[in-house]
Amino acid sequence: MNVLIVRGGWTGHEPVACTDQFRGFLESRDFTVTVADTLDVYTDKAILDAADLIVQCWTRGDLTAEQEDGLVGRVRAGAGFAGWHGGIIAFGYQAARYQFMVGGRFVCHPGGLIDHTVDFTADHPITAGLDSFAVHTEQYYCHVDPSLNVLATTTFDGAHDEPDTAGVVMPVVWTRHFGKGRVFVSTLGHSPADLKVPQIQTLTERGLLWAATSN
Repeated sequence: MNVLIVRGGWTGHEPVACTDQFRGFLESRDFTVTVADTLDVYTDKAILDAADLIVQCWTRGDLTAEQEDGLVGRVRAGAGFAGWHGGIIAFGYQAARYQFMVGGRFVCHPGGLIDHTVDFTADHPITAGLDSFAVHTEQYYCHVDPSLNVLATTTFDGAHDEPDTAGVVMPVVWTRHFGKGRVFVSTLGHSPADLKVPQIQTLTERGLLWAATSN
């Protein structure tokens, strides 16, 4: 199977280092990996048609209509699409079809790097055997599609000058089917260190494999 990794954008999320952490994992599962550092790859029909899984790590920026056509069309036709943190949901705010496909968008992270808990809410191969765990990282507040298959959540406590968020239960990890394709999103993964947290690494690896499987 073939994986297309698309990485770039804001360097604060270290897209090269973060995606390299999973490249070896994918290659060990007999995936052939192609890496692109331009969104124009989404206009290359030959590369897209060959991709069984597209992993995007591109914070900020937007898609042209042609790029959006290529990406959304390929996922709808059967490619998996997966990513984490800002690389997938702090991107493409003006691209309505992309937003519809992904099912969520980053809004803010009150307090920056804070202590909070991730709770698992669904029985799924991605979360099998994992228990709730504490993290010290950004707690993403998102706008999300109500049709998501939510696998993990976090609960806001209203601190950090955002009292109206108290008690809000926010999706952290979700999946969805999009046409013949599968989409996996995790809001965890601000840095390479975050992605090395055992539970986050396991979630991400399993999510990539799940997305690569056709519906």
